[in-house]
Amino acid sequence: MALVVFLIAIGAAALSENMIPPSHIQTIDPTKVAQTPPFDRPGLRQTGQRQYEAYLLAHIFAFTPPHITIPVGSKVTFYTTSPDVVHGFFITNTAVNMMVVPGWVSSATHVFRRAGTYLLLCNGYCGSGHHYMYGTIEVKG
Repeated sequence: MALVVFLIAIGAAALSENMIPPSHIQTIDPTKVAQTPPFDRPGLRQTGQRQYEAYLLAHIFAFTPPHITIPVGSKVTFYTTSPDVVHGFFITNTAVNMMVVPGWVSSATHVFRRAGTYLLLCNGYCGSGHHYMYGTIEVKG
């Protein structure tokens, strides 16, 4: 009985936080990331009113671009990949937390409802300079 209650609690928490398993998995040749659109020009693209797509590269030991600025209330879908090793992609104070694996495109969507600076951290050990790998997302009111 305890197991059933536990599974229901996990399911309810996942649904309330809009956590869903990955689908429509995209692949990319990790040796050609820099020549493959849209990762050949990483950055933020507006797709609608307060809707954006952010294409970021995770590579030793940085995110490209390292800084993104968006207005409060923006819905951003992040797409990221790596040309070298496995990295983490974690945005503080959000539910965005992905593994970035060479050859795969990871994605997550978040609505930024509060102004502030959110840290973008690599939370998967990627080498000796791992602790220098971070970026920022500035949400302006």
